[in-house]
Amino acid sequence: MKIHVYEDAAKIGKAAALIFAAKIIEKPDCVLGFATGSTPLPMYEALVELRNLGLINFSLARTFNLDEYAGIDRSHEQSYYRFMFDNLFSKVNINPENVMVPYPVSANPDDDCKAYDATIDAAGGIDLQILGIGHNGHIAFNEPGYVFPAGTHIVDLSDSTIEANKRFFASADEVPRQAITMGIGSIMKAREIVLIATGRGKAEAVSAMINGEIDPMCPASILQLHPAVTVFLDKEAAALI
Repeated sequence: MKIHVYEDAAKIGKAAALIFAAKIIEKPDCVLGFATGSTPLPMYEALVELRNLGLINFSLARTFNLDEYAGIDRSHEQSYYRFMFDNLFSKVNINPENVMVPYPVSANPDDDCKAYDATIDAAGGIDLQILGIGHNGHIAFNEPGYVFPAGTHIVDLSDSTIEANKRFFASADEVPRQAITMGIGSIMKAREIVLIATGRGKAEAVSAMINGEIDPMCPASILQLHPAVTVFLDKEAAALI
């Protein structure tokens, strides 16, 4: 695990974007794993800048997002599908047919979960995955528990996750109670992983991820076993390591 500490989120975003840009240049038809939320936004902004400068080309790239709320329409302003188009995909030359965001549509959501993992495998697997980390150590929507979930699955969101996400809704009551998310096993199949954490509120989770035991009560701790993880932190998030 490589750990880099920067002054602020903007510098982290540029540094992380360079890793993704290098992958796109190295392998134009690469498979990229993306995430939503405020953490990766500076990276997406930096990728748009690089595209506008003509330095990278998304036309052959394929993408898979980590997760999506269950029971929310893709046109909803808080849909992760819409988030990705608003903040990245509509601003670069990616083929919309190459964009994949998990979405339960059948009568049996487990079938949709298995189909999502199968689609990733058929694409050759994810070359480079971006992650954030929750205050409780969750990655994607894999909440603390007694096991590391293997594949994509439907999850009940914890109270702390609902509390953290309520700022995006009119109230906590409007936050969906379930999500579809890549499992820990799905994430660990990525060939390379970049994780970003900023702010003092993430310091405990970052410390547990890096210095703690590998424990499903801190899902991110499993990354200690991955052979190619780069962690970008600001000074506040790095305060306890």
